[in-house]
Amino acid sequence: MHRSSAVSNVALSARNLQKTYKASGNQPPKQALKGIDLEVPRGSIFGLLGPNGAGKSTFINILAGLVNKTQGEVAIWGFDIDQNPRQARASIGIVPQELSIDPFFTPGEIMDIQAGLYGVPRKQRRTMEILEALGLADKADAYSRTLSGGMRRRLLVAKALVHNPPVLVLDEPTAGVDIELRRQLWDYVIELNKLGVTIMLTTHYLEEAQELCDTIAIIDHGTLVTCEPTRDLLHRIDNKTLLIRPATELGALPNLAGIHCEMRDDGMLAVQYNPGDTPAGQVLSEIMQSGIEIADIETEGAELETVFMKLTGSGA
Repeated sequence: MHRSSAVSNVALSARNLQKTYKASGNQPPKQALKGIDLEVPRGSIFGLLGPNGAGKSTFINILAGLVNKTQGEVAIWGFDIDQNPRQARASIGIVPQELSIDPFFTPGEIMDIQAGLYGVPRKQRRTMEILEALGLADKADAYSRTLSGGMRRRLLVAKALVHNPPVLVLDEPTAGVDIELRRQLWDYVIELNKLGVTIMLTTHYLEEAQELCDTIAIIDHGTLVTCEPTRDLLHRIDNKTLLIRPATELGALPNLAGIHCEMRDDGMLAVQYNPGDTPAGQVLSEIMQSGIEIADIETEGAELETVFMKLTGSGA
């Protein structure tokens, strides 16, 4: 058995990962991945983001064994996917974007079949435990065709967990799921992560990635644009905003060099500044020196969507 030389705190790694799809019909060859180098730390919730067609699905399909890479190396939990494919596959659970569930089986039957495919002994199967955790225990004996879209999505998560993988990949897991079910799903994912499961997430809901992920990678046109802690990524914003509630009504807006001020409808004074040019402490000092008495202050945090647009030039 060959283990990758990747350090032990890496859950998943890619080295010079490339994928070129062959020409088809009138379509020329397409290079979907252009030498991706990526490491996902063990125990993290890792966001893989990018515009449509960026290469995210190709990357995940290579992990799942559904697409053959053209070049490069990939290791899952230290196992090279070429040299130890069985161990690599056993180390990962993938929740696909498509709701592909056999409508003529019940969730309980689907879970047992999946466990059998992974060689999980009957005494070690956790079918009801997993279904209960995902709010599907009362549907264990119902035909899957009767389940709602949100329930089917959660059943896909349950299927991915039958062999107790240390790495879980969620490809757009909350697409078409209402707010309440989305929160339930994330609560369960967070609990899994606390138990040591490494989570890789792709999502078009950037606010989810900002809230959940401690590290984020952005892919665009098959190239890795950035991979860094979420907090550092948000610090890339050139302009920040302080919201100040004046103690008394302002007669006029302060005129400060390099600082833009505007009064909002809720009575808050929005102060925009470039933190690279003017530190927040200096901004506050100049506001107070202008004669404004501050009753309350809060910050308006940078949004991941702003950074995403800046790095890719497109929407999610």
